[in-house]
Amino acid sequence: MEYKNIIVDFEEGISIITINRPKSLNALNIETLNELECALYQLKVDNRTQVLIITGAGEKAFVAGADITTFPTLTPDGAREFVDLGQRVMDTIESFPVPVIAAVNGYALGGGTELAIACDMIYASDNAFFGLPEVTLGIIPGFGGTQRLQRLIGRHLAKELVFTGEKIDAYKAKEIGLVNNVFPQAELMTRVKEIARMIMKRGPLAIRAAKRSMVFGMDHDLRTANEIEKLCFITLFGTEDQKEGARAFLEKRPPQFKGK
Repeated sequence: MEYKNIIVDFEEGISIITINRPKSLNALNIETLNELECALYQLKVDNRTQVLIITGAGEKAFVAGADITTFPTLTPDGAREFVDLGQRVMDTIESFPVPVIAAVNGYALGGGTELAIACDMIYASDNAFFGLPEVTLGIIPGFGGTQRLQRLIGRHLAKELVFTGEKIDAYKAKEIGLVNNVFPQAELMTRVKEIARMIMKRGPLAIRAAKRSMVFGMDHDLRTANEIEKLCFITLFGTEDQKEGARAFLEKRPPQFKGK
């Protein structure tokens, strides 16, 4: 399928979705969100993707936020349609069956921060900025920002960012646990692909099970979450990859996983 606002590339097990609206700093509008949802569905059913990277076109912005040009005429019904779609896309990213990495190159504000924190890991360029400035527009984050952020960095820091609407740079974001690491702008995608390839060397069924256990366990109490982990653990012992991993360890050689 051809897209107007995003680019989808594939490199030996790594899929890359690039938000491609550089003139508007890759802002999210309904059309872009619809394309994202479609691309995520196609990548999911295609089943070749072992790691998904999401980034933004250009060096200025990952996603600078929602497309505010539509806001002055947006009715409550229109706002419901917009936020339903946005939350659905973020939920799809969060529950995507393989690891999703945000490569944040520049501004990630509002919906950009929400898109990043829906991913499993966030790596930022040294010119990146994060923030949820919605209160400066008389609204609040609507794509899961008020909920995911406090689960990620804690309630008090999340409330400070949401209530003040202030933005923080990449190094502050790393300091508070929002970002995994910060790289020079020119090295960002190279370094992120290196991390993706490292993940791809591990057991693919184990990676999927680990993500499933962590994502779905987070919504439950510890006892229930441990039961989810237990089921994922047990299921892997019926796979060829588990047997190969054990044999390779005992034979002191790299494992040859097949995803079976």
